[in-house]
Amino acid sequence: MADLLSRPGNRRARLRALLDADEPVLAPGAYDALTAHLVEQAGFDAVYMTGFGTTASLLGRPDVGLLGQAEMADNARRMAAVVDVPLIADADTGYGNPINVVRTVREYEQAGVAALHLEDQVMPKRCGHMAGKQVVPSAEMEAKIRAAADARTDPDFVIIARTDVVQVEGVDAGIDRARRFADAGADVLFVEAPTSEADIEKIAGALTGHTLLFNWAEGGRTPQLSLDRLRELGFSLVLFPISTLLAATDAVRATLQRLRTGAVPDVEVGALDDFARLVGVDEVRSLEERYRS
Repeated sequence: MADLLSRPGNRRARLRALLDADEPVLAPGAYDALTAHLVEQAGFDAVYMTGFGTTASLLGRPDVGLLGQAEMADNARRMAAVVDVPLIADADTGYGNPINVVRTVREYEQAGVAALHLEDQVMPKRCGHMAGKQVVPSAEMEAKIRAAADARTDPDFVIIARTDVVQVEGVDAGIDRARRFADAGADVLFVEAPTSEADIEKIAGALTGHTLLFNWAEGGRTPQLSLDRLRELGFSLVLFPISTLLAATDAVRATLQRLRTGAVPDVEVGALDDFARLVGVDEVRSLEERYRS
């Protein structure tokens, strides 16, 4: 966990090095600073700021384009400030045209994000595993990717291009768009929501030589392949966008149900102190002593 006086190194360069390694980078989803810290504490090399989880956490609503750029960037800033590992963040459609994308990239860079992904959906967008998606013309998305690549001030900032066209026009269209997005300057390619292992294999085979992302969304449209299989297929980055959100929701529901029935919460002695240490109370006390007048 990044302490209050930490000066973390170049997390973007670290992410690029990880993506070039032989093992896939595993990035569980987080939706606030606490879950980001928990992901890092568990030993993962990267954290993913999920738009689905961020929307659910901030608004209690579904991921249908309700949050704007400022809200997403603010959440990313809080998350990046509490971890030393690279933060990969959802940036939806870039929140407008290529000019808006320029501002989005600059805001995410300033927030401390190591990578963002942009998608080719029509606004208001939908979660990638929902029905009814629509996509913009490929040329429009290519312009956004060029704008994103031009806007970054740090050449190590990673641009991930996501296409949702598979649900609309099929796998071949997804492969074609991914290639076009790579030519436009995308560092990582993200073909969202293939619905069979054969389609995943086809995408991976057709895009050999590119850095590929696999989105492991529980209960979504894409089959959940083993990590060994994803490694064989050449995926370099694996997102688990909603694992922590679903686990937290189940745990809170169970706790509230016990309270509603009058059951005494089953909490270990010292749990409050343990949690306070988890979020850095010892560091705060140390700083208090350091700066005591």
